[in-house]
Amino acid sequence: MMYSKSHLCSFSITNCRAFYKKFYKSIGFLFFFLSFSATSATESQISLIQQAAEQHILDNIESPVGGNLNAKAASIDSRIFATDCPTGLQTSSTSTNPNASNITVLVECQNDNWRVYVPVRLTRTGPQVTLTTPLSRGQIIASTDVTISMVDLQRYRRQGFSTLDAVIGAKTKKNLRSGEVIEENDICVVCRNETVTIKAVKSGMVITTKGVALTDGSHGEQIRVKNSKSNRIIEGRVTGISEVTVVF
Repeated sequence: MMYSKSHLCSFSITNCRAFYKKFYKSIGFLFFFLSFSATSATESQISLIQQAAEQHILDNIESPVGGNLNAKAASIDSRIFATDCPTGLQTSSTSTNPNASNITVLVECQNDNWRVYVPVRLTRTGPQVTLTTPLSRGQIIASTDVTISMVDLQRYRRQGFSTLDAVIGAKTKKNLRSGEVIEENDICVVCRNETVTIKAVKSGMVITTKGVALTDGSHGEQIRVKNSKSNRIIEGRVTGISEVTVVF
């Protein structure tokens, strides 16, 4: 059944005004929706923006040695404005910290004058020495006690070891569980009060002697040792299992 304008408003002036108010409001909302939809990003454009942000991380953040770097862009609101950028998307970020869990990447189209900030989550996996069996404090680590496992380096922030040779022959300083990543503070490569080999290096010549470590030490650390022959206390750098090198 068709109704004329006069028929629709015939019941009262108040109702007539309310009818036209709702009618024009609905028309206005429809035009707004159509205009908004026309400028919103498409699924393809959003996907390209995310891929550009992820690739920026992979191109500018160094992967861990022997491991992998994965970048995952966050979801993007489809209501953003974007275009099929004719000059290609440009990316940049203020951080290149490989240890960060998240880095925000700016993706922009300078030609069409729009930009989007995209948070990207980083996952870094790398080789770390882990135990295959539980060890008690004071035990010497054997080759059968350890293996190399790929671990999430973002969750594991402590200093560990990436090669088996770095821990085999070392002594545990506390009880350790099977499957646990070995940290530098868990072992002593050179242990306090134990006999060590002192390598004295001067002008390309190497002289070795025995000594006693006065402190615990890990690879690369500077520690104090006592020469067993001269009783002289010197400082050297830990360069191997029960080995300290002194450069003159």
